[in-house]
Amino acid sequence: MSGDANAIDQAALAPYLEAHIPGFAGLHSIEKFKSGQSNPTYLLTAASGRYVLRAKPPGQLLKSAHQVDREFTVMKALAGTAVPVPRMLHLSAEDSPIGRMFYVMDFLDGRIFWDPAVPEAGGNDGRAALYDAMNATLAALHDVEVEAVGLGDFGRPGNYFERQLARWTSQYRASETGTVADMDRLIAWLEAHMPADDGRVSLVHGDYRLDNMIFAAGEPKVLAVLDWELSTLGHPFADLAYQCMQWRLPHASGFRGLGGVDRAALGLPSEEAYVAAYCRRRGLAGIDNWSFFLAFSFFRFAAICQGVYKRALDGNASNPEKAKTYGEAVKLLSHLAAKLIDRT
Repeated sequence: MSGDANAIDQAALAPYLEAHIPGFAGLHSIEKFKSGQSNPTYLLTAASGRYVLRAKPPGQLLKSAHQVDREFTVMKALAGTAVPVPRMLHLSAEDSPIGRMFYVMDFLDGRIFWDPAVPEAGGNDGRAALYDAMNATLAALHDVEVEAVGLGDFGRPGNYFERQLARWTSQYRASETGTVADMDRLIAWLEAHMPADDGRVSLVHGDYRLDNMIFAAGEPKVLAVLDWELSTLGHPFADLAYQCMQWRLPHASGFRGLGGVDRAALGLPSEEAYVAAYCRRRGLAGIDNWSFFLAFSFFRFAAICQGVYKRALDGNASNPEKAKTYGEAVKLLSHLAAKLIDRT
């Protein structure tokens, strides 16, 4: 791993962890997970057990990106709530022994599903139960009393979508590598169709999807929700629309969405049924402006992909070869959004 910018000096890390994590002893291997584009993540195997370390990537980073400290803060706050998260063990400073900020958490042994069609789920009933557990966890997340868990200042006041549109437009422009006409048109449409602020505020995950969860080995139970880097106080419908947006992506693509998949034949809920189940759990009559929330999700995801692509060109991506494909993803996402707004 000597030529890998993401490599970690085990000799420097081991004594630091033994000094800062009670009971930690005997680090004997560090293995980088292949998944994870934003923040490189590692399995630590020690005499005292297995742990997970998640770090900022090396190199020059965009302002406000790769906030592993934000992930640590929100997961630590959620301990003991109805939202399952791993136990947080330690957050380092920027001048850590690996030269970048990181945190360490418990390793949880469970299942991660990378294909939203979940062929390994054990039949239609198993698939339906997994999606229902995911739906229930999302509703529980949006029901968390943020003041009670110490996250009352985790976001700024005002219209969440206005704030997010400004942020991600700025991030997109900062990492732009060429003109994408559909992306420019999408940004203009979102600005023109911004709904009035309805006052709903909750903790939002920001990247809520199947493969950011660990499920129990023998039952459709969510053991943990992972990857909270983009979490904030915001509008709960952003998480719901983001998940449903992903299901519209083509299944035969790097994103492995559910577009083109016969959901009914697999026991998977339709978008309408999934949204209705969420609304029942939260006591909502329905959701207005659904097309805006979906279009915004396409835009935001495309802006994130553009950042990953730019890091690949700059040599800072966690998984460089995969990251380069994200340049084409920006075009796909903005094109799908353009078709959506044309039908609206």
